[in-house]
Amino acid sequence: MMGNRVREWRNRLAEAWKGRARPWQKTALGIAPVLLATLGLAYWAISGVLAKLGHPGATLDDSFIHFQYARAFAEGHPLRFQPGEPISTGATSLLWPLVLAPFYLVGFRDLAILWPAWLLSFAALVLLAQEVYRLARPLAGQAAALSAGAMVPAFGGLMWCAASGMEAVPFAWAIARTIRLSAEWAEVQERERLRARALWHLVVCSWIAFLLRPEGALFTVAAAATLFIFPARTRWKALLPLAMPVFIALLLRVLSGSAISSTAHVKLLVGNPYYMGDALWAAVQYNVKLLFVTLLNGRIWSAEFLPAGGTAVGIIGLAAVIPLGVREEKRWRAFLVVLLAAGIGIACFYVSFLWNRLRYLWPFAPGWFVGLACFARLAGDGLGLIRARWRVLTPILGGCFVGLLASRLDGTMDDVVNSASGIDRQQVKLGRWAKANLPPDARIGLNDTGAIAYFSERRTFDVVGLTTPGEGRYWVAGPGSRYEHYERLAKTNPSRLPTHFIVYPEWMACDAVLGPMLTEAVVVDSTVLGGTTMRAHVADWSLLGSGEKPWSPAFAAREPIDALDVADLESEAEHRYDLAGAREGHDVARVDAAPLVRDPESEEADARDYGNPMVADGGRANRRVERFVLHLRDGVAAHVVARIDNRAANVLHARANGRELPAIVLQPDTTWSEIAFDVPADAAKSETALEITASQPLAVFHYWAF
Repeated sequence: MMGNRVREWRNRLAEAWKGRARPWQKTALGIAPVLLATLGLAYWAISGVLAKLGHPGATLDDSFIHFQYARAFAEGHPLRFQPGEPISTGATSLLWPLVLAPFYLVGFRDLAILWPAWLLSFAALVLLAQEVYRLARPLAGQAAALSAGAMVPAFGGLMWCAASGMEAVPFAWAIARTIRLSAEWAEVQERERLRARALWHLVVCSWIAFLLRPEGALFTVAAAATLFIFPARTRWKALLPLAMPVFIALLLRVLSGSAISSTAHVKLLVGNPYYMGDALWAAVQYNVKLLFVTLLNGRIWSAEFLPAGGTAVGIIGLAAVIPLGVREEKRWRAFLVVLLAAGIGIACFYVSFLWNRLRYLWPFAPGWFVGLACFARLAGDGLGLIRARWRVLTPILGGCFVGLLASRLDGTMDDVVNSASGIDRQQVKLGRWAKANLPPDARIGLNDTGAIAYFSERRTFDVVGLTTPGEGRYWVAGPGSRYEHYERLAKTNPSRLPTHFIVYPEWMACDAVLGPMLTEAVVVDSTVLGGTTMRAHVADWSLLGSGEKPWSPAFAAREPIDALDVADLESEAEHRYDLAGAREGHDVARVDAAPLVRDPESEEADARDYGNPMVADGGRANRRVERFVLHLRDGVAAHVVARIDNRAANVLHARANGRELPAIVLQPDTTWSEIAFDVPADAAKSETALEITASQPLAVFHYWAF
């Protein structure tokens, strides 16, 4: 009796709520549980950071790139990493720094900028959970959809991203909302009667997704396809979502000279000179295997976020989306959910996506959560055919998925604290040191350009090329090409060269330009860093140009007809140098003593040293075939001198304009050396095509023609 009365009063209250409650009140009540859970998790993460550091701390150096661009907006020089510097696109996200700029302007400076970044990121996590629930409910039902929404705060990958203060979680919310609004647009039977506000809601949300990260372009296309396939009166409105990507591409083209961000130039496989043709697809296939066999299975890099064996369950979950979409007559919604989940594969076109705790993958995790909810629904429905009460498997299975994800949160929170501590003890520490110890007119060369630039308030030279325009292609090419580029800068624009470097030496891989060490920051207990030791050096440009002439006495004082400086990208282009299968790591910068060469005209027994005793030169290693053009004089014989490093017995066969030249037999050498061969008069042309094949790999640095 009492139970019946309770149910009766509960039903009356529900009816009264439905009739009187406003939409915002219903929304607030719906998100209250996830809001409380997220507040608890945010407190867990942030209090741990504060207890460890004594102040706010970011888990990634890249967070400070966004903060530096936010400062640029606030100070009135938008898109310029520092006042007076060229426009650059190193933040990748155009919108996130703009959102943070007002907070910087009103006083959230230094590390205080992390408070609004955390607030917005964790708020986005709450809203993302609601979007995932609303996306899943028409497919999987109420119980399973609740578990899908709960997976959002339970997943350590998204929690870690929220604690970083980066744009990853707001981006995840924007793409999930775009997908949900697209699905709802398609499911309205009388779209002609929709208010214009619904259309612009979808369009603007797709724009936000794109402005938060370039990968959002996939979802602007999805929104455009939705408006085209399911039109309201006319199909021209399908062009509206695409207007923002086109506008931004044109704007970047005008302002920076490139329609894509500098991050894309540096990190994408497409366009990388070492990944062309078969090599490109081999790298993509390797990344796909890494993603599905290792990362989604909760192994190695993803072990702190995912339970073991997740790939098979995730794929089964996505497979469950399709039959539910057909059964519930939500086919377009099902397709869009699969598209959202498949977005994780975009990262397979990066040179590597293992950076930054896999933050390039996790914004697409909500699509997989919806898939798991659909799997739980199908499993419950299957057992329900046997006995109705067994449908309870759906919420049980959904709860198990939530619990499995949440079981990793303890390790995630520890890593948040350790990562923030590592960044604070290395990049932040060195940034503050630079502000206190380097002159105001210093320019610092960096390969982690966030915190050091933000805290030092000194001009920077990003050797990676994210925030210094034009440097990305030399970083991608390798240390030898960077060194050769610096030689050119010394002649054409020496003021651009750094006065100091604060770098990981092993990343820089160019000892020739690192002068005396000033200080270092050693952190051995944080794997989020690029290395255990980051050092500050005075820049040393004294060796620039030391390798431009041969050290061989017969040629050292003579002017060459032509010279090919291997690894110098401009020189290689002028001489149509064939990379011939070159790979990453083959581009090298060498600094070593010039060999002692005996003067053939001297009767003295001792060898004499000619030229600079130390020589620096960029080159390419592991070469078996060399193809290039030298600009000689028609019908005039030439002597070609090559600087090489040959460590094995070797035989070189050369051709000049197709004519076979005498073979060159090389003995193993312990250091680099110079060899010479002749191009006969009848083979010498204004453009002489040379091809040299070696029986064993060798390194090549320079060619001169005399």
